[in-house]
Amino acid sequence: MIIASRKRKENIAEYILYMWQIEDIIRANNCDIEQIKKNVVDRFQISDDQRKEMLEWYESLIDMMRREGVTESGHLQINKNILNQLVQLHQALLADPEFPDYTAEFYKTLPFIVELRTKAGENKTGEIETCFTALYGMLMMRLQQKQMTPETQDAIKQISRFISVLSTDFHLDEEDKLFQNKDDKKL
Repeated sequence: MIIASRKRKENIAEYILYMWQIEDIIRANNCDIEQIKKNVVDRFQISDDQRKEMLEWYESLIDMMRREGVTESGHLQINKNILNQLVQLHQALLADPEFPDYTAEFYKTLPFIVELRTKAGENKTGEIETCFTALYGMLMMRLQQKQMTPETQDAIKQISRFISVLSTDFHLDEEDKLFQNKDDKKL
């Protein structure tokens, strides 16, 4: 909750990846607040008020996951909404000739996206979600100390670079600094 709040303000890409990890942590603890308290919350050196606030945050996420039917897999609507905002911004940036650097970065990334989507089989997602899925997969591989091929490392490097540009533009857009004097382009 504290980390999520900070990441939301500083780096939207890291926020999404963090929230996907939180969803998986909740699932790994069987959507049980007592297990989360023992395995997650109690490991933090925080005040009693912060502990209470953190537990309430996890409880609300568990409740949302149950109501939205994503206790086994999938993502919370709040996370999907942010991803959708990124998709909308992505489309606006591609459509605007004043952002050639963004478009160039996207087209450098596109072959990797196409390859990943081909490997996904029936579970195809949009371009931006495909990038996040790849980054999350890389994060999980690192946590499990699994090795990546040089080709995968190159793909992840390019995807990271592209998502970093999109994330920066997202925050600029939130501050009304991206599409200056272009009210029709703003999200």
